[in-house]
Amino acid sequence: MLLFAVSSKEAVRSLNSPALSGQEVARLLEHRAISDGTPVYLDEETMMPVEPLCTWGRGLSYADLAESTLKDYGRIMARFAGHQESRGHDVLIVTESDQVTYKRARTQLQERPIGSSAWGKESGVLDRFFKFAVKEGYLQNAPARVAARGRNASAPRVRSGMDIRHLTLEQYRYFRDVGLGGQHPDSRVDRTFRGWAPLRNRAGSDLALGTGMRPREWATVLLPELGIGVNRPGQAAEFTVQACAKYGKARTVYAPEEAVGAVETYVLLERPELTAGAARTLERRHRDLFVVSRVDPDSGLISGVLDGVRRVFDMKAMPPALRRIAVREGDFGLEALAVFVCRSGLVPGADSWKRYRHTAWRRMQDRVDATTPLLPARRWRWHDLRHIASA
Repeated sequence: MLLFAVSSKEAVRSLNSPALSGQEVARLLEHRAISDGTPVYLDEETMMPVEPLCTWGRGLSYADLAESTLKDYGRIMARFAGHQESRGHDVLIVTESDQVTYKRARTQLQERPIGSSAWGKESGVLDRFFKFAVKEGYLQNAPARVAARGRNASAPRVRSGMDIRHLTLEQYRYFRDVGLGGQHPDSRVDRTFRGWAPLRNRAGSDLALGTGMRPREWATVLLPELGIGVNRPGQAAEFTVQACAKYGKARTVYAPEEAVGAVETYVLLERPELTAGAARTLERRHRDLFVVSRVDPDSGLISGVLDGVRRVFDMKAMPPALRRIAVREGDFGLEALAVFVCRSGLVPGADSWKRYRHTAWRRMQDRVDATTPLLPARRWRWHDLRHIASA
């Protein structure tokens, strides 16, 4: 079985058939409310749809889930289908032993077992699929998965507490200055440091610490939201997050002067080199980008051209995917409207920020000396920076 994900933009860009054009495919997907990222399962030999997985995937599209979530759910079901195939079954012939065996394979036996949080997500997706199968008549009953004391055999184990690790001020400064910033523990410049964009990474950590935003929120923040280029230098900023917030719940974020100042230092000294190097590439890709022509900081509205159509968006209602492709005309050509950019000229993805953090952790361990604060057994996460103030 092969797994694909719907992409209307890819259809427009790549499909060139006398029977059906890419534009017609995109219009049909929009008419049927099929979202980008919707999983499509095809038989490897016949290339025909595999049911009921394709019908289930279409139902996910109607649930208005994020594109990344749709892809994750699609991969989870494809993985489970592969497990069932290895046992001579399919996704509609499932016993409790099938599910328990799958859980053990994922959480204990594979080369890199997944944790409780990741398994909780997979277990939830499987439950969702079986409820769909029962409702639509593919199954008479959901697989029995009740263990001793009435507990769900495939559910993740209950955690005794939240996995939150606070940082002391000394630990945070070591993480920011030595790990991300490339300094020596005694604050001297390390001329052997070969890291990339240390001011960007330091500014990101200061913004996360100073605002309490989640990684998806601060990593995709826009220049106008922080008042950069609008307010006087170093002035605190206040704006609303919604589409990037957890559960899409709107809330007001306050960015103190120190956090805004760290971002402005990066924007002044380091960001121009990144944007200049990527301007030509962005110019070639302008048809795939949201080219902003006007920003109104007072109303929070942004207007520009997306997919050849003039659109107007409220900044707080812009999802991460749209923020990542928002560009405007700058000193060197097209440049990202987002604060943080990488070599591509656009917003670094979650995997990139994870790589920056892992690289910082290795450096922190290599530079340990008598002045180094106590380091935890496991490396910190960006999300941990939200909880320093409450430590």
